[in-house]
Amino acid sequence: MGVRLNKYISECGYCSRRAADALIDEGRVTIDGKVATLGDRVEEGQLVCVDQKPLAIEERKVYIALHKPVGIVCTAEKREKDNVIDYLNLPIRVYPMGRLDKDSQGLLLLSNDGELMNQLLKANNGHEKEYVVTVNRPLNDTFVQRMAGGVPILDRITAPCKVEALGEKTFRIVLTQGLNRQIRRMCEYLGYQVVKLERVRVMNITLEGIAYGKYRELTADEVDDLRKLVLGKNS
Repeated sequence: MGVRLNKYISECGYCSRRAADALIDEGRVTIDGKVATLGDRVEEGQLVCVDQKPLAIEERKVYIALHKPVGIVCTAEKREKDNVIDYLNLPIRVYPMGRLDKDSQGLLLLSNDGELMNQLLKANNGHEKEYVVTVNRPLNDTFVQRMAGGVPILDRITAPCKVEALGEKTFRIVLTQGLNRQIRRMCEYLGYQVVKLERVRVMNITLEGIAYGKYRELTADEVDDLRKLVLGKNS
């Protein structure tokens, strides 16, 4: 019977099943040299290409939690000399599941699971990301309340979020959005500059036990819980 073509493409870590359907519909996918159609199945030994480039299912799915250091860029683009893929130097291909700007540190998830990756990257899914932030001057109640209630940046008001003061100049913030440099822009709007920004959690995965600049593979239980949160309870 083989495997459905869109599932095969996703299992290769190329993209989600929905994105694969779009590629197939655009005529960009071939099976043994013939243009594929929606619903096609892939038998063992057949060659699948996207834009004339062969795909192959990875030997196994890999899920990495990295304590990204400052200065490393969350991209697989080799032209970026400080890209995270060269930094990790793994024997298997993985891609960042989300972004953490160059000046920030903390938890970054990487994988070759295309379906999980694409669902996680959807900003409107409300996935929690937790940060600990240090700013350049003392906090006050007004700052905490305004950060939590929503701040105008990038032509919109940020969604309400959880904010808790941890010290004189340090606070914890839990976001469900992924706007470009969101926390830094929010702080700047309120007259503060970020001195240190560290992501400590992405949904059920935390930074605990991962030294600065190091990484570990997620456990099977962590991956199962992550898939349930991202793809739904029936995943």
